[in-house]
Amino acid sequence: MQFFVLRVASNKEDQVREKLARKVKIEGLEEQVGRILVPTERVRTMKGGVRRESDRKLYPGYVFVELELDKDGRIPEKVWFMIKETDGVGDFIGSNGKPSAMTPRDQSKMLEEAERPEEEASLKTEYKKDDKIKVTNGAFINFEGHVDEIIPDKGMVRIITTIFGRPTPLELEYWQIEKM
Repeated sequence: MQFFVLRVASNKEDQVREKLARKVKIEGLEEQVGRILVPTERVRTMKGGVRRESDRKLYPGYVFVELELDKDGRIPEKVWFMIKETDGVGDFIGSNGKPSAMTPRDQSKMLEEAERPEEEASLKTEYKKDDKIKVTNGAFINFEGHVDEIIPDKGMVRIITTIFGRPTPLELEYWQIEKM
């Protein structure tokens, strides 16, 4: 089986995956259609002092479908029409209107990302090292400085600011600072 990429309506990836899975079962195409994937990653964000976890799609607007090809290397006609007639599916990715399978390298990269353990939830932040920032909350409100280090496991940022003419490191939460 080889993976093919479907272009789908944005934010409809999960719905398209469910519709395809349902149609495969109804039409008895389990032999020709394998996994139907929408790779996501678990992301933690801090907003207003509140930590939130959510799933972020790694490839927004795309669904990956594993298909068994005919002996001549084509997608079986019944499978082709079942996929194309599914609500929300745009088209297969390929050149000259002909769907092309993912390369083994791309396929293994996508599968590795899709099957990554959930406990590796990463903390997404808009800050990076050396960003100029301003403190918006706490004892050092209105102080300016730059990001020295991001500490994701604590949900903190170490900044360097000047106090009494000397560079001073401070550890603050993400929501206590803003970019300048």
